Amino acid sequence: MLRWIFVFLLVLIIEVYAFQAFRTLTKVRSYQFIYIVLNLVIVIYIINGFFHFDRSVGQTKQTLFTVGLLLLVSVPKILITFVMIGEDIFRVFSGMITRFLGDNDYGSFLPERRKFVSQVAYGLAAIPFVSFLYGMTKGKYNYKVIKQTLTFPDLPDNFDGFTFAQISDIHSGSFDNPEKIQYAVDLINKQDFDLLLFTGDIVNTDATEMHPWVDIFKGLKNPTFGKYSILGNHDYGTYKDWPSDKAAADNFENVKDLHRQIDFKLLLDEHVKIKKGNQEIAIIGVENWGKNFGEKGDINKASMNLTKDDFKILLSHDPTHWEYVVKNHEKHFQLTLSGHTHGFQFGIEIPGLIKWSPVQYVYKQWAGLYENLGRYVYVNRGFGFHAYPGRVGIWPEITVIELKKGKNLA
Repeated sequence: MLRWIFVFLLVLIIEVYAFQAFRTLTKVRSYQFIYIVLNLVIVIYIINGFFHFDRSVGQTKQTLFTVGLLLLVSVPKILITFVMIGEDIFRVFSGMITRFLGDNDYGSFLPERRKFVSQVAYGLAAIPFVSFLYGMTKGKYNYKVIKQTLTFPDLPDNFDGFTFAQISDIHSGSFDNPEKIQYAVDLINKQDFDLLLFTGDIVNTDATEMHPWVDIFKGLKNPTFGKYSILGNHDYGTYKDWPSDKAAADNFENVKDLHRQIDFKLLLDEHVKIKKGNQEIAIIGVENWGKNFGEKGDINKASMNLTKDDFKILLSHDPTHWEYVVKNHEKHFQLTLSGHTHGFQFGIEIPGLIKWSPVQYVYKQWAGLYENLGRYVYVNRGFGFHAYPGRVGIWPEITVIELKKGKNLA
């Protein structure tokens, strides 16, 4: 109960300050009335959406929109509140100084709010508002191809120049634009690669989410060395209350079968060997292993009969697996491919200058390439989106990695 009282008071403070800023900008009563009514409708809609979330149904387009709307209106208002509180602190000190100096024998203790401060507050608030709006309309389909070249001293000679593409976190239940998804698949097919890898989360929860998109993803080209995939945390259906254990089990089997339907070989704690001439590398796929999302994967089972001298590419959805298990494993996994974090779908990335997202305070490896003693993990930023129906600054990613034989410079 106390938690909800705190939330109510926090929301009330934010709404009061946001309205004060608006009221400073315009004295027209009709505009102020429209502002109050519009914001009341939005607040009621958001509260109704959260209180009526049905776990037996899971995430829907409506819940996605509700989260998006919450961020769209709340983050700008929070920013306005900080500016207005800053002005209030200034007003209090200014009033105290004026009173003590005896220059204010009548009238209000606090100076009036300044229109300029409210203009600054709304100007700053426009930045996240426009960003979140762009993220929900354009950013979520703003696909980027990111290319990497990695050098390994123990790469078999025949695989020098071997190239593979990685996608991750499709989250098909969130899609709403077939043309954009077809564009992304076409963009993947334009890349030059020998192998295609998918690192989990084909759905949000339910296998049926992927059904409208099977034909599009089936159009992914089949490269010389095939297509391999693994499961992510969402593929186990744990974010939904199923009517029975059988229904949950059936859905899980149907999710696994989706990989077959789009011509991927699903690796479940197992590995395959890819041969070029008389040399080979191992592609290892584990079930989801996450420090906070279930430790299902068995890396020892998946790499059975492999040695530390074999060149290995490990597919493991959650990068915490690399942090806690893989990077110091005795079998020496040269390269791990992960996803999961989505880069929080929000952040700032300017190559060579800045790379920041709130998710970095949760995951040590959250986007891009990381290294430890010559062992690498690459964290794909994700193909789709989940929870927030958009992306701001952290764009959907198609990764193309070339392997080279040579001295490791890390």
